Amino acid sequence: MVSKGITRRTFVFGSALTAGSLLARRAAARTISPNEKLNTAHIGVGGKGRGHLKFCLTYENVVAACDVDDKASAEGYGWCPDIPKYRDWRVMFDKQKDIDAVVITTPDHTHAIIALAAMELGKHVYVEKPMAHTVHEARRLTEAARQHGVATQMGNQGHSSDGVRQVCEMIWSGAIGQVREVHCWSDRPLWPVGFSQPLPEKPVPQGVDWDLWLGPVPARPFGGYYDEFVKDGSAPGYMPDAWRGWWAFGSGSLGDMGCHIMDPPNWALHLGAPSAVTCVRQEGNTAETGPAKSVIEWVFPEREVDGKRLAPVKLTWYDGKIRPPKPAILPQDDPTPVGGEGTIFVGESGVLTCDAHGNSARLRPDSLMADYMMPSPTLERLPWKDNRYDEAHRANWIQACKGGKPAVSNFDYAGPFTETVQLGNIAVRVGGRIEWDSSACKITNNSEADALLRATYRKGWEF
Repeated sequence: MVSKGITRRTFVFGSALTAGSLLARRAAARTISPNEKLNTAHIGVGGKGRGHLKFCLTYENVVAACDVDDKASAEGYGWCPDIPKYRDWRVMFDKQKDIDAVVITTPDHTHAIIALAAMELGKHVYVEKPMAHTVHEARRLTEAARQHGVATQMGNQGHSSDGVRQVCEMIWSGAIGQVREVHCWSDRPLWPVGFSQPLPEKPVPQGVDWDLWLGPVPARPFGGYYDEFVKDGSAPGYMPDAWRGWWAFGSGSLGDMGCHIMDPPNWALHLGAPSAVTCVRQEGNTAETGPAKSVIEWVFPEREVDGKRLAPVKLTWYDGKIRPPKPAILPQDDPTPVGGEGTIFVGESGVLTCDAHGNSARLRPDSLMADYMMPSPTLERLPWKDNRYDEAHRANWIQACKGGKPAVSNFDYAGPFTETVQLGNIAVRVGGRIEWDSSACKITNNSEADALLRATYRKGWEF
């Protein structure tokens, strides 16, 4: 669906624009009053994008939207029939000069190229997690955000919750002593994996622009809609969301949930960059799709924060319904603190558990919690009605766009964190231990792994 204000000549011209030609242009972000509405554009309005669109339609000023799939975008577009709508985000950027900020909820493989183009044009950026598909992309986006002075936010919504702040305050107050061991787990994947070849070609449905959906990824045939798999048992497609399992487009279970579940330890323990990452176990990984199950281990060296030495930490990730072992510090009769997804901090004097987004913090064994007094808050809370931390996360970014404090998961925080997460995927893909030199942005012990720090981009979509 193309906006009425674009002629076919303009659309064809705009579609031929390369990302590089947009990046050659520079613009400064417009100064926006806290009392003024932000002009937002939305790239990807299906799935998670619907929530972002609804929020900005309610509280801000949506001036444009873009999606390559009529089916996925139909509901969101129905809420805003009169705004300009585009297939190609490059056309939108070229045509509309009134955009202040961009919300990006596309598949992982297009996050970075769109976000970088937007920042180069002086637009504030909210991008869903993981903010980038590769370590190199995450590093470059972090540097670009600093260079262009725009407000940024990664969509790990739990980072705006009261719960994750409570976890940090409990850890910092010494509730369980020094932490040297962390376990994070997820029930993902929720999509089919184990394919050794791209999916066989199917006819592209009317209303889908497959070439634009591919964007920077080398061309491959359309593989169908995933919901067709549910209906008739055929091979699952890449769209609308099974792309998460494919290395070309997504980041697997770890990329889907790691930016949520690993966030409490990343923040509370000031983890910084790991020194090494090891794939301890995996089942079903191929050159095309991520594993059905995996266990990944990060080693973080000793750190100094505010004059205090923090112990080295080993963080272990489990997915595919693998569960962490019961920490040895817990009594045998204490229930194993595991649910569908969550985190276990193992300290010198006890254990702290929380859910996938850092909520429901609890000390174990239960005797530690019986008379425990929560520490006084030291971190600012981000209130929103009904404690909706997803909405608080959006509002926090919008305030930053209007000259407020940097958003809580801005790219200075989210970029290095995304690097950590994506290094885990590299360890899975090469099947072993990788040693990481963050200052040089280099894997020092494995050239195959080092090559995976960067993607291969289709001609005309270079990053």
